[in-house]
This record gives sequence, C-alpha cells and structure tokens, in this order.
Amino acid sequence: MEDTLADYITVNDTKHPLPDDPRVSLLDFLRQEVGLTGTKKGCDHGQCGACTVIVNGMRINSCLALAVMHDGDTVTTIEGIGTPGAPSALQKAFVEHDGYQCGYCTPGQICAATAMLDEIAHGMPSDASDTLEGEIQISDEEIRERMSGNLCRCGAYANILAAIRDVAKEKAV
Repeated sequence: MEDTLADYITVNDTKHPLPDDPRVSLLDFLRQEVGLTGTKKGCDHGQCGACTVIVNGMRINSCLALAVMHDGDTVTTIEGIGTPGAPSALQKAFVEHDGYQCGYCTPGQICAATAMLDEIAHGMPSDASDTLEGEIQISDEEIRERMSGNLCRCGAYANILAAIRDVAKEKAV
C-alpha cells in the first residue's frame, strides 16, 4: 500500500513539516512553529474569528483545526495576502476606511473578507442571498451575513463594511 501522506503544510507558498505532536492546533502551528504571528489567538473556541485563515481557498477558524488535519493543504495567512510594501486591495481599503482601530481582529477580518469575495465570485450563496442560483448581488446585508463570524471588539463594523464594499465594487467593474 502506498503512503498518501504529504507530511507537510504549505503556508504562504512555503512548505513546512507537520508538527511532531498531533495535538497542536493549526493556529499554534502557524504562530509558534512557523513564526507567523499575524493570525491572532482570540477566544480559542471558534467564536470570534480572530484566527481566520484560508485553507485551500476556504476560510476556517484555525483554532478549531489540528495542524495534522491539513497534511498537504495550502494555507494563506494575513502575511500571504499582502505586505507593507505591497498591500492587497482589502488591506488598502481597511487603512483608507479606518477599519482596523485596535487591529487585533484585522488579520482575521481581512482573511475572511478575501475568501468571502471569492465565494461570491464563485456563486456560493449565503442565507442573505436573494437566490440560490445565478449571480449574487453584493449588498451590505450580504456582506454582514458572510462576515458575521468575525467579531470586532472596537465596533469598527461600519468601517469594515465600507472597506469590503469598496473592494467588492472594484472587483465587479
């Protein structure tokens, strides 16, 4: 029988060996073993979204996943979305709209919004979508529904919404 395990996780285009301890969460793996501290540890219960990363194109709460569950997967963290010298459109919009305030939730918000815009582009409906088939209209209600798993303790929701709305409009053009 052939071994199908890859024994690594690709994080921001770099392969990293799986941790020796199978109990290590993906969040702790990213922060402690890979050294990427942009992904934040908030509640450690999957309720706040501060730890949101993108795995194989889908957003997940990294605190709820074991690193070994993602053998061979591709993970994108906030560090892989943009850099200070070359920020993504969402990162620029968050700065322009002051959508970060204390900044603790911002990496998770930007990872979630990045994946959310891809979900919409691929026609994946939400509870707020007008239809289950066809083109999804990006509205404030649609954005709020899709971002509801990402909390902001500072209450910068209006600014976060404005930033995402601006980028969504740019992508639609």
